[in-house]
Amino acid sequence: MPDTATTAGIRTMRVPDGPPGRIDRFVADATGLSRSHVQKLISDGRLTADGVPVRANAIVPPGTEVRLDVPEPLALELAPAPNITLQVVYEDDDVLIVDKPAGLVVHPSPGHRDGDTLVNALLARAGGAEYGGIAGVARPGIVHRLDRDTSGLLMVAKNDRAQGSLMTQLKARRVRKTYLALVAGSVSAAVGRIEAPIGRDPKHRTRMAVVPDGRPSTTGYRVRERFVGWTLLELDLVTGRTHQIRVHLDAIGHPVAGDPVYGTGTSRRGPDGLARLFLHAWRLELAAPGDGHLIRATAPLPPALESVLDGLRRAEAAR
Repeated sequence: MPDTATTAGIRTMRVPDGPPGRIDRFVADATGLSRSHVQKLISDGRLTADGVPVRANAIVPPGTEVRLDVPEPLALELAPAPNITLQVVYEDDDVLIVDKPAGLVVHPSPGHRDGDTLVNALLARAGGAEYGGIAGVARPGIVHRLDRDTSGLLMVAKNDRAQGSLMTQLKARRVRKTYLALVAGSVSAAVGRIEAPIGRDPKHRTRMAVVPDGRPSTTGYRVRERFVGWTLLELDLVTGRTHQIRVHLDAIGHPVAGDPVYGTGTSRRGPDGLARLFLHAWRLELAAPGDGHLIRATAPLPPALESVLDGLRRAEAAR
């Protein structure tokens, strides 16, 4: 396996045997860098084969040697946002784990510019940690993300070494991420596993869907509590595709309550009192980048979601 690109410099990789695929996907998987960051490097001409720049969508034959030039991170010019309060669940010299509220975007993007994201809040923290920069200048310390409407645990790297370690753990699927979701209907199996490839919905390009040529995706689930018309699930995110839990649950006929994108009718409205997506990143388990000890962090359901469950429990007791 190639080395993870945890610092600036040249990374040389050889395309493995097997079915050919897009070179940007291979490079992102091989280095641990985000695909969007890899695509930016490729658009800057920093990925070459035999000295010739390679396009992001190129299909490169097995055995081809490619070279990626990872530049030094640019100086951060993001504005701190001291008005955004972060709830810290765990912190050491390398890692920060925060409980992100629903409605907060993780990092600046074309639709959410600098100023009102979790990254801006990180930069305003007392002591101003030097967050890792290898995932791109707009994503200091960020190694994974949560959808804006999803609440819960998010880990942040406080330096490049830690960021490289966390990226490697995520790529090797050694970080255990468990979510809680209320879904429409009665999920028949107490324990299950959804294995279905996810890619862009060919009919709605802003959505994801289960599609034959999508990326392999796996979600495990366990029933935690049952109600009339609803089921509370614990979900293990084995892979980490965009909207994976929401797409997988919709695909098996049990969309997440309150989902404005994948839900319809009753599921989209959710139970009485629900005013947001009922999806929460509840638990994280990972190895500390410094000495490898196990870090376990949990974030209880926000009161707004717990009150919805209390209402369903009262309805059950009254039957």
